[in-house]
Amino acid sequence: MTKIKLAKKIIKNHFLDLERNQRKFVPGKSKIPLAFPPYDAKEVCEALDSMMRLKTTMGNKVRKFESEFAKYVRTKYSIMVNSGSSANLLALSILTNPYLGNNRIKIGDEVITPAVTWPTTVYPISNVGAVPKFVDVNLDDFSINVDEIENSITKKTKAVMLVHLLGNPCDMRKIKKIVKKHNLWLIEDACEAHGAKYYQKHVGSFGDLSTFSFFASHHITTMEGGMVLTSNKTLYELGKSLRTFGWVRDLSSRKTLEKKYQKIDPRFLFVNMGYNFRPTELQGAFGIHQIKKLENLVKIRIKNATFWNKKLSPYEEFLILPKLKKHYRKSFLFYPLTVNKNNYFTKQELVNRLEKVGIETRPVMAGNILEQPVSKIIKFRKNSKLKNAQYIMRHSFLIGNHHRIKESEREFIANTIINFINKKT
Repeated sequence: MTKIKLAKKIIKNHFLDLERNQRKFVPGKSKIPLAFPPYDAKEVCEALDSMMRLKTTMGNKVRKFESEFAKYVRTKYSIMVNSGSSANLLALSILTNPYLGNNRIKIGDEVITPAVTWPTTVYPISNVGAVPKFVDVNLDDFSINVDEIENSITKKTKAVMLVHLLGNPCDMRKIKKIVKKHNLWLIEDACEAHGAKYYQKHVGSFGDLSTFSFFASHHITTMEGGMVLTSNKTLYELGKSLRTFGWVRDLSSRKTLEKKYQKIDPRFLFVNMGYNFRPTELQGAFGIHQIKKLENLVKIRIKNATFWNKKLSPYEEFLILPKLKKHYRKSFLFYPLTVNKNNYFTKQELVNRLEKVGIETRPVMAGNILEQPVSKIIKFRKNSKLKNAQYIMRHSFLIGNHHRIKESEREFIANTIINFINKKT
């Protein structure tokens, strides 16, 4: 038996042991985590193969995962990077690049974006010299308020960067109509929305560019990692160059550029101001197996969310539940709960109860990002009081929703919430 085969056998046995030795769930004592990484021996063995063969830098496995993910979302092109945050920065850098001429986003131009998101949706807008213009979100799904988009557009507006937060698709028909009317770039931050659909079409396939994250707590993981998707060849070529130092190495125009600059060694020819956002081959190794599991993992999350919605629906006087809308397929990264204003209990009291019995919770991203201290060093604009964003920050929270939640755990979570409300009321 070769060393690689022996190592793979040990890894497979290790994961089998983990599966066999799962702890029995004890209500009130066992912890129910927010997230659980969805990989097993296949991903680890694939990564090991690359390591043992000393092929760890971006290569064929990354390219294979790029191809499979683009095929899944149904875009023409994809660019894997080292994180979802890098994916957002790369997307903004593409649209501000001088090679786009007068169509590019320039310093001081506005990019409309929701006030409730993860910070690295916002930071890249500022990083490239543009100005984030914050709009409010909807209370029932935390997605960007479409009416506020239209009302926030000025002569300086050049793009909309929406967020399919927690796997909740935005109203893409209305948004597409607005960006077309005003000739704006559209970026979809779908970092938390793997497998989500709007009218049978995958989110991430509507914009000029879209971004995904493969962090450990997301629907699928490559440990760290991200993806930029597009069906625009010009944006794709720019993205490939910017991902890797501004190199010509991966460009379709490589030979033309090499002829143009014959005095420069073609191995080290740079035509743009780029970054090092390259993923590792290990991340690609994870990805080619994770993409095969994605549909099943999304179905489990939907099943969990549907169960909680049904169990908790009699208590909508006290809780705002995530709505299951027709023509929307939500992929539920977590399960969100918002406490309605009432005279019986607060969000914090409910959170404390859940945490006390081992049910992990977390805030809804950064909440209203303008409440965060970092807002003091960001140049920004807003067009409303961001009333819903403020409410979400004060009254909303998340519980875990992943493939390893057992039926007994699912039931325990629902009953804990129900019993808490009944005792308080």
